[in-house]
Amino acid sequence: MASRCWRWWGLSAWPRTRLPPAGSTPSFRHHFSTQEKTPQICVVGSGPAGFYTAQHLLKHPQAHVDIYEKQPVPFGLVRFGVAPDHPEVKSYGAEDHRALEIPGEELPGVYSARAFVGWYNGLPENQELEPDLSCDTAVILGQGNVALDVARILLTPPEHLEALLLCQRTDITKAALGVLRQSRVKTVWLVGRRGPLQVAFTIKELREMIQLPGARPILDPADFLGLQDKIKEVPRPRKRLTELLFRTATEKPGPEEAVRQASASRAWGLRFFRSPQQVLPSPDGRRAAGVRLAVTRLEGVDEATRAVPTGDIEDLPCGLVLSSIGYKSRPVDPSVPFDSKLGVIPNVEGRVMDVPGLYCSGWVKRGPTGVIATTMTDSFLTGQMLLQDLKAGLLPSGPRPGYAAIQALLSSRGVQPVSFSDWEKLDAEEVARGQGTGKPREKLVDPQEMLRLLGH
Repeated sequence: MASRCWRWWGLSAWPRTRLPPAGSTPSFRHHFSTQEKTPQICVVGSGPAGFYTAQHLLKHPQAHVDIYEKQPVPFGLVRFGVAPDHPEVKSYGAEDHRALEIPGEELPGVYSARAFVGWYNGLPENQELEPDLSCDTAVILGQGNVALDVARILLTPPEHLEALLLCQRTDITKAALGVLRQSRVKTVWLVGRRGPLQVAFTIKELREMIQLPGARPILDPADFLGLQDKIKEVPRPRKRLTELLFRTATEKPGPEEAVRQASASRAWGLRFFRSPQQVLPSPDGRRAAGVRLAVTRLEGVDEATRAVPTGDIEDLPCGLVLSSIGYKSRPVDPSVPFDSKLGVIPNVEGRVMDVPGLYCSGWVKRGPTGVIATTMTDSFLTGQMLLQDLKAGLLPSGPRPGYAAIQALLSSRGVQPVSFSDWEKLDAEEVARGQGTGKPREKLVDPQEMLRLLGH
């Protein structure tokens, strides 16, 4: 009879303690074994990469998998991901953001898109963000799906968000919705170093922005000069996307669309061929008041295309700056190899180089690219490699205490973990609270409140 099983443990108890990742220290690695008959496997991180990897590992009939998570709730970006009005698609998963590395990015009014997304999605560590949305104009540095998601949330009329609540299509937090109701942001610019052929968002998100209630697009036809012939040569998905951009920028809207745009009180636009050089301070130096942009041109062809400065400078006034230029993973432990430039653990098909028995999955394996489906395929591959190595006898073997050793370690640190059954209680509480407001759930965002509810 098969005895495969898995357990999930949230470790965000107080005092807040973060368990080292599997393989991060010899003593931790020695807690788990991978004997072919009864392999004990540890997965650190309960986002899609962690769960998909565990799912594949459980194909082994005797596998026992323990999943560890620093938060008191599981599921990572599926819970805290991009857009609360897109519950079917969430798409980021690294722990950190790429810094702008320009003067002024430390000013109040400058945030990473990752932190902003975490704020309106209820990520506990971002609940003290308190973004000031009292300005007229916001600038988002980046032109990917996350940038479009943030722009859409900023510009969606509050009554539209309320309608989504009524049909239970959003789980945006109560606090974030209250701030968005009071927002004065009317214009959002999305800035990119390169041109229309290099945008990183997809056509679904672009179409939704173009049709956003109460908002009109602003695109400069001059940015699309000479693109018609180039569009014919690009792959079909990119071709369809660029054609939609081209039509929106150059064609006169039909009568119905013209009326809609004329009545729109908000606007969003794409600024191409611009590279951020400095966040400009307000006269009193106390907050952001604009972004200084270097005008760029493109050099190279195809994948080698890069933006180089022309020498011209442009200042774009704004009161809110959001950096959405990419995400990166953090090094997990000195004993685990890490490429700080690429933000990944060096690996071959998920096998961590020079560390037998240690594997990686998700963005720490391949970098911050792709969405949930990409992560699923990638995680299954990592799981497949581990099972192959297990069958070939290439992994550490012999008896190991497994969770018993981890439990003793946590106890010595005063940490009481949150089990999956505990999470199910929190889940039921969130759903019950959401029913009172017409939402699928009202997320708990305070770890201390979660622990009190569990009697910890």
